[in-house]
Amino acid sequence: MQYSKLSSLAWPNVRDACGVGFIADIKGRKTHQILEQAIAALRNLAHRGAVSADGLTGDGAGILTQLPHKLFLRELASQEIYLDNPNDLAVGVFFIENTANVEQFIELIDAEIAESALYHLMWREIPLNNSVLGSDALSRLPHMRQVFVKRPVGVDDAEFERLLYLNRKRIENRLRKANIGRFYIPSYSSQKIVYKGLMVAQQLERFYPDLADPDYLTSLAVFHQRYSTNTIPRWSLAQPFRYLGHNGEINTLSGNVNFMEAREHVLKSKLWGDDIDDLLPIISPDGSDSAALDNTLELLVMSGRDPIHALLMLVPEAFEGKEGIDKELKAFYDYNASLMEPWDGPAALALSDGRFAVAALDRNGLRPQRYWISSDGIVVVGSEAGVVNMPVSEIVEKGRLGPGMILAVDTQNQELLFDKEIKKRYSRKNPYSKWIKDWFVKPVKPRAIVADKFSTNELLSLQKTFAYSSEDLARIFEPMVFEAKIPVGSMGDDTPLAVLSEQPQPLYRYFKQRFAQVTNPPIDPLREAIVMSLETDVGPRGNI
Repeated sequence: MQYSKLSSLAWPNVRDACGVGFIADIKGRKTHQILEQAIAALRNLAHRGAVSADGLTGDGAGILTQLPHKLFLRELASQEIYLDNPNDLAVGVFFIENTANVEQFIELIDAEIAESALYHLMWREIPLNNSVLGSDALSRLPHMRQVFVKRPVGVDDAEFERLLYLNRKRIENRLRKANIGRFYIPSYSSQKIVYKGLMVAQQLERFYPDLADPDYLTSLAVFHQRYSTNTIPRWSLAQPFRYLGHNGEINTLSGNVNFMEAREHVLKSKLWGDDIDDLLPIISPDGSDSAALDNTLELLVMSGRDPIHALLMLVPEAFEGKEGIDKELKAFYDYNASLMEPWDGPAALALSDGRFAVAALDRNGLRPQRYWISSDGIVVVGSEAGVVNMPVSEIVEKGRLGPGMILAVDTQNQELLFDKEIKKRYSRKNPYSKWIKDWFVKPVKPRAIVADKFSTNELLSLQKTFAYSSEDLARIFEPMVFEAKIPVGSMGDDTPLAVLSEQPQPLYRYFKQRFAQVTNPPIDPLREAIVMSLETDVGPRGNI
């Protein structure tokens, strides 16, 4: 259900400063200890979150793990449902805010699942301990259920995930069309699951008894403690989202969202065929900046890329002016820049698709992300040092991510991948240099332009015709012409809107900037050339 954009004085596109990280076993061993360590790390980041006036309601805390097969197979067995292969199971988590219409929601969801290729197994009411919640969180507590579905015969893991993604999108569209209340689907996957809510970190394990169950086994966990600074927190906006947890903000959000909306109706894929229209809208209309990034990442992953490749596309390092950058890597970035505009932060990210656990910083590197590696093959990434109590004698390596850097654990191939290795591997998967050479056209050097000469009377006539004032000449043109400076002013703009004028107005007066162009200290491509670029690709964008 879409929220009104005028429902609050707060800026609706939420930005935050949070605690985030992951814990993963390089060897892929599934244990309850990984979950316990992740919850402990989350508790140690509680000070990075906010608490409501009731002293208990937080801005949000959550955890993303692999699907706990042992726990869920036990739940299925209690209903005399048995699976030959645990990997055939997928679980969807539903938050239904309009508790009066729960059965109507369930009926519509069941109908959509029945029309898909998936096999519906059962519904499960998620065990909850409401007594730990604050009054504010309790007053907005949604009804929570999990749906268990089975893989169709002859479908591999990737196709199973695509079927679940498509089914979730169709469910969302059907429920929105029914207009019976607000809802949210935190996760719907055969690989991973999300437990989150409007609480502080200390409450998460007590609120969800599943997390304390010794049968809950996983080899990785992404954790997130939220600090929302711009709007009233909601259960649905707690993190992690379906893939990632994010500390920071996406400052290029308007452009990113507009580009995604513009390309929706030209998207094509052999994997989706005619079903691709059912994936729209790609970006949820009532999400946050972090949720929008998560939605876009999800589309790229579901359409054939792994999460590392998708993240390198979405959040590239500052490659444009980097000295000594590998030619193949630059070609990789140049090629992907023609497909996808960068989602720039500040941003510290931790994410997982159930196989990979990935941490990254955007090109600015203004959010902390530290890591530790134990002698037993446990990798810890967090916003601060000491999020997990790990004896110094067990730490074989530690460090921090710098601007534009990435680190990943592949639990399937039992690999720990560092920044240089990742970028070398992905930049050589395809002949990007050849593609750039064959298909990209560099602009030719423009010819010198000789200005026409006008008499004083002719200039005055033209200035009047195009509505230039004496203030325009003195404050805008003179600094540009005589001093080669960008005109700068600090006064507020109280001029009448051009659209209301009875006199002809220059085209540029019909547009207003939505940001402060002049900052102190200055942040611009002259002083921050190492992380900023004015390069622009001209021409039709390729199909992502």
